[in-house]
Amino acid sequence: MDLWSLALPGVPEATVAVVAHVLVSTGVSVHVLLHKESPRSAAGWVGLVWLSPGLGLVAYVLLGWNRVQRKATRLRAEARPPARHGGAPADLDDGAGIATLRPLQRAVGRLVGTPLVGGTEVRLLRGGEEALPAMLEAIGEAQHSVALMTFIFDGDPWGQRFVDALAAARGRGVEVRVLVDGVGALFSWPRSALPALRRAGVPFDRFLWSWNPLRMALLNLRNHRKVLVVDGRVGFTGGMNIRGSFVQEAPGERLAEDDLHVRVDGPLVASLLDLFATDWAFETGERLEGERWYPPLVPAGDLAGRVIPDGPDEDHDKAQTVLMDAVACAQQRVVVVTPYFLPEEGLREGLEAAARRGVQVDVVVPWPSNHPSVDRALRAELIPLLEAGVRVWGQPRPFDHTKLLVVDGAWSCVGSANWDPRSLRLNFEMLLEVHGPRLAAELEALAEAKRRRSEPFTVEGLRDLGLATRVIDRVAWLFKPYL
Repeated sequence: MDLWSLALPGVPEATVAVVAHVLVSTGVSVHVLLHKESPRSAAGWVGLVWLSPGLGLVAYVLLGWNRVQRKATRLRAEARPPARHGGAPADLDDGAGIATLRPLQRAVGRLVGTPLVGGTEVRLLRGGEEALPAMLEAIGEAQHSVALMTFIFDGDPWGQRFVDALAAARGRGVEVRVLVDGVGALFSWPRSALPALRRAGVPFDRFLWSWNPLRMALLNLRNHRKVLVVDGRVGFTGGMNIRGSFVQEAPGERLAEDDLHVRVDGPLVASLLDLFATDWAFETGERLEGERWYPPLVPAGDLAGRVIPDGPDEDHDKAQTVLMDAVACAQQRVVVVTPYFLPEEGLREGLEAAARRGVQVDVVVPWPSNHPSVDRALRAELIPLLEAGVRVWGQPRPFDHTKLLVVDGAWSCVGSANWDPRSLRLNFEMLLEVHGPRLAAELEALAEAKRRRSEPFTVEGLRDLGLATRVIDRVAWLFKPYL
């Protein structure tokens, strides 16, 4: 007599298997219906679970059930400090000069729940030659506090300069806190700056890092934000990590990577520090309080801005929704520069719709990027965009890590988020929304310089690709949600 007969005497094994499959499939189907937002996705998962016993359940648990999102929401719920937005709400008729985009202001305000902050000054820092020395200078002048958050912190010569500057600030009695993403730190191995920070006595932590196998699933959550706030008065943000690959060390030397950072002054700096303080409190339990971190702030410019946090702990995909709202409000032109361009269906259709109604839409991407699989997936879905009138440009090396969006020469967005599913659904990201034609004109000029050195993708060129190339591209495209 086998164990099955002892456990369920008189019941055929086939009957038990069928009943178990029905119960499990019903339970999974209910879960799918309650948690999936897309009918197409829900129908696909329900069909797979019912038609593939066992395999469908395993696939849904591994790929379809977003345990990560709910885990992040629960973990961070008590870590969020009270927001200090540092200034009076801005009136777009008062200095910003772009009241025609008031519907976009309302849409983003309702989504994010915070007002635009006036008195903001934003200065572009083009490439590592401008950004890294400016950040080091600010740290060198710090008197009270330094908060630094980055995805990658290399231990190369430029990274060591930051370690030295942070250690020197701490030696002057400045409060210093450094947060580096746990997975991002691996990208620097074996020359991460973390050992040097430890030797220098600089307080730091790794975001969501553990050798505990039970927490390994959380490694898929990555803090991709880049923020530096000095004395609570000067802020830096954008897409640049702490590494020397963004700097041309000698004339004529080939630059490895290009990128864009910005310096922020004025009351909006408090919102940047809020972002750091939330992540630091979540990871360490320490709350940053007092005037050393949050001094009184005064207006510094004529722009209006807002910090938009995004991540799997948010109720909505805020970054993606903001991008979609901005494209939907465009009346004249949309300019996008991004290192990875794999927009999800709604965002892609929004770009196509804008182009069809006569908006000039230009998207500049590096070609090739530093991920061949991303390039193949991009190429596999370009034809509908091009046929709708979207112009997509491939920029030659150096690899360009810049992220920016400009709408109608008046509304701008910079930050850490890429136009791909990982960035807009799984990563902790941030966008800096700025209303004002002056900054928009500077960003458009930067994007135009990149476009002029780029080659356009064409429908004819894509259709002339060989059969094997097109098939491989479509295979890569199947993995788009995980790239």
